[in-house]
Amino acid sequence: MTPLRPSRILRSDFTRYVLVSIAAFALDLAVLSACLRLAGLDLPLSASIGFSAGAVLAYVLSTRWVFRHRAYRDAPRLEFAMFVAIGLAGLGVTQLVLWVGAGRMGLLPEAVKFAAAGVTFLFNYAVRKMLLFVARPRAGAVRGTPA
Repeated sequence: MTPLRPSRILRSDFTRYVLVSIAAFALDLAVLSACLRLAGLDLPLSASIGFSAGAVLAYVLSTRWVFRHRAYRDAPRLEFAMFVAIGLAGLGVTQLVLWVGAGRMGLLPEAVKFAAAGVTFLFNYAVRKMLLFVARPRAGAVRGTPA
């Protein structure tokens, strides 16, 4: 059995996406907490600002380090818009979980945020991988032949 080497593990886009997502989540959570605790903003606005900061970081790192293939490399504005739109679906899940957990059940918002993170992570990775970060055949390429 071949031992797993760190360099081999880091070649996986899923592993790199996990690391990027952890960094983006840490920024998201820090901004959410700062907005709540320091700026005195309400929970939905704080969550939205935190999400936005995390989304920008995730996009930059995803396009520069995580994924080799980019279906919309030549249309970065469209790519970013789609990246954010997919993330907004995750934000909807996050907002719902925060509303139920913190708003209805009285749990600590930062703790509830962790509950939403796992499902949101898997959703975002799967949809982004299928729609944005796939190799697209070049124009004029015939199916079954190298592009």
